[in-house]
Amino acid sequence: MISDDIRSVYKRSKWALVLRGLFGIAVGVFVLMRPLDSVAAFALVIAFWALFDGFANIMRAFTVRDVAPHWWLLLLAGIVGVLFGGAALYYYPGLSLSFAVLWTTLWLLSGGAMGVYLAIQERRAHLSWGWTMVLGLITIAGGVLAYMYPGVTLASLMGLIAAFALVSGIVMLVAAAKLQAVEHDVKAAMRGTANA
Repeated sequence: MISDDIRSVYKRSKWALVLRGLFGIAVGVFVLMRPLDSVAAFALVIAFWALFDGFANIMRAFTVRDVAPHWWLLLLAGIVGVLFGGAALYYYPGLSLSFAVLWTTLWLLSGGAMGVYLAIQERRAHLSWGWTMVLGLITIAGGVLAYMYPGVTLASLMGLIAAFALVSGIVMLVAAAKLQAVEHDVKAAMRGTANA
């Protein structure tokens, strides 16, 4: 019956949200309570992600070989991912953590450079450009500091991961509670329809 299907979907969704929420909160607490273990786990995640992504790209390259003329670029990206993942495991944890710091540095520097470029374009167009320039310069300075102080950069990344895990876990628990309220409303509506 359709009402049983709806009830089943609500229950599965609610419990999936509850489990994901509790897991997110547990990850956030773990990162805050055991920062060194968390950094080591972060290094492993980067290495295994590179391996997984690399193998997936290699398989996808051979899958699209007949229809995509530039399939070899996907193959090349996959090979680079597998090589990096293997090297990151071999040079664990140094290479993965260095990659995380360099990636963060490049992200901040390129974002800051784009902000400065945008501020120059805004000035040429006679638009307000001062805050855009300040934000771009601050972001560039953040990139330089991220490179100069890799330990602080890693600590900041772990703090962001912990905050994201905690906030997303709480949001999922709230969503599960909302879903419980919707399920209660659906049951009440079905009872009302059955009585009519």
